[in-house]
Amino acid sequence: MHSINFIGLWTIFAREMHRTKQVLFQAVLSPTLSTVLYFVVFGAAIGTNVFVLENISYGQFIVPGLIVMAVITNALSASSSGIYFPRFTGTITDLIVAPLSYKEIVLGYALGGTARALFIGVLVYISSLFFIDIIISHPLFAIIFIILSAFVFSLLGIVIGIWAKDFERLALIPLIIITPLSFLGGVFYTLEMLPPLWQKITLFNPIYYIVDGFRYAFFGNSTTEPFFSLLVLFGIIFALWFLLAHMFSKGYGMKA
Repeated sequence: MHSINFIGLWTIFAREMHRTKQVLFQAVLSPTLSTVLYFVVFGAAIGTNVFVLENISYGQFIVPGLIVMAVITNALSASSSGIYFPRFTGTITDLIVAPLSYKEIVLGYALGGTARALFIGVLVYISSLFFIDIIISHPLFAIIFIILSAFVFSLLGIVIGIWAKDFERLALIPLIIITPLSFLGGVFYTLEMLPPLWQKITLFNPIYYIVDGFRYAFFGNSTTEPFFSLLVLFGIIFALWFLLAHMFSKGYGMKA
């Protein structure tokens, strides 16, 4: 049985953290400030006067969804660019010949993307407290859930980074699929606000379960059973891990 090369895994993770520090404003501060604008417009301006759920203002309601949106988009961006640039510069061969299995490579990049995304998520949550009074009803569930959510999209980012043959393709999936699904995932509305047909369509959107599950951690109620949302996350993790194992076994995208 192949033992995990923790030194190699840590090296990849540390390199990703160093890359984040080098582009701190672009990688961390910029997405945080962009999300804060949503609090200013939707939260502070109209959020305190509109109540979506009992005793929950609209401003409070959108906080979990905005945190999720910031976390998943930045987890995907971090890991996809992290694995793509060595391919683009030709240094991917150094990674291939190193005594590393696909497990260490995937975990290194995925944990790096997860760490960056979680840091952004914490900054977004702290920023929201300046505009909206909100507490987390189930903090342990919130921590576990957001870590898994970030990890899922870090794995997806690695898939995209390996699949992409140029910068246009690298941005294609987030632009035409992830961003629309995020906005249609219940960040700004409840499922009951939609017509019956769109309610059924929304149930096929995996991001909806992430937003709804994380919202449960804040308010203690959700449209969907929260543990079903956890099951969805684990299902996606296993599917993406299997896909990445197949891509690495075939050497897909590994040539410089």
